[in-house]
Amino acid sequence: MTQRQKRRPALQIALVAILTAITVVFTLIVRVPTPIKGYISLADVVITFSAFLFGPLTALVAGGLGTGLADIIGGYAQWAPFSFLIHGLQGLLIGLIAKKGSKSGYSIDSNLSLMILGGVAGMVVMAGGYYLVGGMFYGFEPALVEIPLNLIQSGVGVVLGIAVSKGVSKAYPAVRELSW
Repeated sequence: MTQRQKRRPALQIALVAILTAITVVFTLIVRVPTPIKGYISLADVVITFSAFLFGPLTALVAGGLGTGLADIIGGYAQWAPFSFLIHGLQGLLIGLIAKKGSKSGYSIDSNLSLMILGGVAGMVVMAGGYYLVGGMFYGFEPALVEIPLNLIQSGVGVVLGIAVSKGVSKAYPAVRELSW
């Protein structure tokens, strides 16, 4: 085993920690309140970027943990366990679908249609998950208002996530080695 291979797990753990912190920041920096006491954020940009560039496991942890921590820090603690689960599953699903189309095992090598398909699947998980939780908290009729807002948030995340992941991958091809 080479020195580089020995360092890889430590680098991957550090990467997940950094992406988790970035997810927290992107979740807290832009928060637009919604009618049933939730909010719209830029978390999906980081989750999608993480899924496409670093794979499903990185996106699962960074997306779930980052949004859950942001909810606690930002005064939305009642949403934290649900954000952890919903955004974690969102990142996992996006990464798994995008990775399927990759020849080298790295999600970013996927064709664009699989990246979009993964993104749409993640949008459904996110919007559907928050609809169910919002329905339990405030009633299912009021929670319907959140669906288009969550789809917009997630859609912006997919578009920007694709653009940023493609750009970073092209500028720094070595980051592909950190994919799980």
